[in-house]
Amino acid sequence: MIIAGREAWTGRLLLILMMAVTLLPFLSLFVTALHPSGTYPAGLAWPDDPQWGNFLRAFEVANMGELLKSSVLIVLGVVPISILLGTMAGFAIGHLRVIGSRVIFLLFVLGLTLPFEGIITPLYYQVRDMGLLNTRWAIILPLIGLFMPFSVFWMRAHFVNMPGELSESARMDGANVWQLFRRIHVPLAMPAISSLGILLFLWTWNQFLLAIVLVDDPTKRTMSGALGAFQGQWGTDIPLLCAGSLLILTPTLVIFLIFQRHFVKALLQGSLKG
Repeated sequence: MIIAGREAWTGRLLLILMMAVTLLPFLSLFVTALHPSGTYPAGLAWPDDPQWGNFLRAFEVANMGELLKSSVLIVLGVVPISILLGTMAGFAIGHLRVIGSRVIFLLFVLGLTLPFEGIITPLYYQVRDMGLLNTRWAIILPLIGLFMPFSVFWMRAHFVNMPGELSESARMDGANVWQLFRRIHVPLAMPAISSLGILLFLWTWNQFLLAIVLVDDPTKRTMSGALGAFQGQWGTDIPLLCAGSLLILTPTLVIFLIFQRHFVKALLQGSLKG
């Protein structure tokens, strides 16, 4: 009993420590953002006169309204298509076991090892030759392709654990492959699909490298990509820069907090097994 109690207290202390390490950078950004514009705050000292207007000023000078619109358009272009293609491919590879599915799956797994930094140069020239530079399509189309290996891997891990008897009984009732996919397996895969959507949303919204390399106009980038231009213009104003960073981070935090139960539910149902 004593040993079990010590282990429980040790676990709680580790959780508290990890929480403190995670929240400390956000707390530092928040406190710094409240200092007078143009100052250089030291540490986590709370300002004598908190400047809450820094958030409004950062929203205005960074043109956050246009950035929010651009980010939403990019997310709407990337996430639904990636989910649809990843779910269909994962179903074909994991449940239907089509001819050559093992080789195809290995190719997708190989794609997981491909870093964005390693392909950014050839990707730039390809996008340029397609005439898509400085457009949102220069971000949307590459992200769909780059997210596909993980999307297929994620959804395949769900479908490979689905019992074959479920499909056999549906076929006996006259269901074809499309009906089997749309009416039976997609509803059962909603936890995995929703969690995949959360991840793709977070990765798309926070995409930085492709946005700054392939798009020159900050108003056509993601909000995180536009942070580079904002930093170049207001990099010497530390409080304003911190306020802008928090505004950019807020949507991702809100989305994750709202849908975290779906994400945890998908993990508990074995979305990462197989």
